[in-house]
Amino acid sequence: MDISKVLNYQISGISVQDITIALAIFILALIFSNIASKLLLSILKKLTSKTKTELDDQLLATAELPLKFSIILVGFYISKEWLGLSKIDIFLNKLIQSLATFLIFWLVYRLVDKFAFIFNKFYSKFGKKLSSDIENFSIKTLKILTVIIGIMSILQSWGINVSAFLASLGLVGMAFALAAKDTAANLFGSLVIFTDRPFKIGDWIQTPDVEGTVEGIGIRSTRVRAFTQSLVSVPNATIANSPITNWSKMGKRRIKTRLGLTYGTTKEQIKNILEEIKDMLNNHPQIHKDTIMVRFDEFESSALGIFCYFFTNTTNWVNFLEIREDVNFKILDIVEKNGASFAFPSQSIYVESLPEKKML
Repeated sequence: MDISKVLNYQISGISVQDITIALAIFILALIFSNIASKLLLSILKKLTSKTKTELDDQLLATAELPLKFSIILVGFYISKEWLGLSKIDIFLNKLIQSLATFLIFWLVYRLVDKFAFIFNKFYSKFGKKLSSDIENFSIKTLKILTVIIGIMSILQSWGINVSAFLASLGLVGMAFALAAKDTAANLFGSLVIFTDRPFKIGDWIQTPDVEGTVEGIGIRSTRVRAFTQSLVSVPNATIANSPITNWSKMGKRRIKTRLGLTYGTTKEQIKNILEEIKDMLNNHPQIHKDTIMVRFDEFESSALGIFCYFFTNTTNWVNFLEIREDVNFKILDIVEKNGASFAFPSQSIYVESLPEKKML
């Protein structure tokens, strides 16, 4: 059998020899893609191992598969050029262009995953749980945008008018926007919470709708554990547009109370009681020393009123109650020691004269 005749045999105007060479080029590209990528990456890894940053290591890990695919694509292009397929050359050029576009956006898509540590580092200021929520949201959003732009670019390379296609979806988009307006409002509400940071996980907050401890901040809603132990999910749009009191941000906690002494208490007794209460508060280790006010300020209907206004060092509710109880016991001791007593609501009735008894 004459090999030259076999090699020169024409199939659709292309010799068997050219087809064989083209296939050999493509197969070599497949084999070489693994060898070349591993060799090149091993050299680059040695260089990047000497650097302190993680950026170059992440780039190499991301580029490994796209690099193999790019070598195969180059082999496919050389094989196509060798065959000289003029009848389908335009189609193959568009196919190669589409594959090259796919390669670029595939690399970007992988970069989003590999560079998640950047989001984690940036959002770590929001707290561990919140950081995870924002990180997942940001990564998913970027992935979706990458896929959409990539598909549009590939369609554009095939001569499809993407602008006209998008315009035709205008009415559908409007209907979707109206249906999803609440979702969009919650999304923007979550962005406000993430950027302004009025609270974080674990904070005790109060709004017109809910009061409790923040357990989670999501993209759509914020979860608050009420003091009744029920879990309340508040839409972020609502919570972002409401006044928020963050009790956890208090540096100290206020005690405001009134004492009532009986009207039988003498002036000297009142002065001694006021001074001793002030001294007790100034020397109390759990009372904030900046603002302590103890004043005899009012003659009430059934008591001599004493106004007490001061702050505890702690903001913890349990510790606050313990300190308040301790202060109250000490005030009781001071009042009793000075021979005074607390007043309670009472009325005195004075009768000027009684009617005389009539003699029968």
